[in-house]
Amino acid sequence: MNEGMLIIIFAVLGLCLGSFVNAAVWRIKVKKDIVHDRSECVHCHHKLAASDLVPIISWLMLGGKCRYCKKPISSQYPLVELAVMLYFVLSYLLWPVALDTPYAWIDFGLWLSYGVGLAILFVYDLKWYLLPDKVVWPLVALGGVDFINNALWHHWSPLQFITELTFAVMVIAGVYYVLYFISKGKWIGFGDVKLGLFMGLALGWQAGLVALLLANVIGCVIVIPGLALGKLRRDSRIPFGPLLIIGFVLAGVWGRQLFEGYINWGPQFFDWYDSGFGL
Repeated sequence: MNEGMLIIIFAVLGLCLGSFVNAAVWRIKVKKDIVHDRSECVHCHHKLAASDLVPIISWLMLGGKCRYCKKPISSQYPLVELAVMLYFVLSYLLWPVALDTPYAWIDFGLWLSYGVGLAILFVYDLKWYLLPDKVVWPLVALGGVDFINNALWHHWSPLQFITELTFAVMVIAGVYYVLYFISKGKWIGFGDVKLGLFMGLALGWQAGLVALLLANVIGCVIVIPGLALGKLRRDSRIPFGPLLIIGFVLAGVWGRQLFEGYINWGPQFFDWYDSGFGL
């Protein structure tokens, strides 16, 4: 199969699963079955026909309004579908490892699965400041499968397995648990601790560290201007899950290069900084 056809397949798959993400977010909120319940309008609760559910196209054809009650359909729906499609296509195009072994394909398949679960968490946390266990724990389980797959793929010794596992758990989940414990949940939610556990297992401790650093940098880029412009207050609630998820995606594709770049260039940068500013 040629590359163009594979890109089309990943694009269509991403669009369809993006539509599922939107449905899952709402079904979790109203405590319905994620898989088996039928999609409905969130306003009039009319069951939607297949023609109402074509990713992006249905929203455009309906003018962003429900066919039955004419109330607006959130732009979240096409944006999420587009985002998941881009995740699938760009993951295939930018994947840093050759897909030439069963282990590599398992790794890539798990990565695509992560995209679906993380998209649900991203939207849910952004809307309701919560990371639901119904999605987080399955991701942790998949991360565990990924960790074992990598151990078999790279022929880790028992000692290396234990060492890597310890660091993978401690880099994000351990640090976040300490912050959660000290602040009694005021600084960080326990959902972020569980998400950190997944990230460490799925990425490994090196890329997990990169994801954590990226999430904090992105957070600073958002929060500091927001405080300066008066858009945010010091007591404003800021969902950290979406920042961790963005850091995870970036680290999953470029984590090793970023980690090695920091190891190689980080000390030189700080030497330059110290000499230039006399610190």
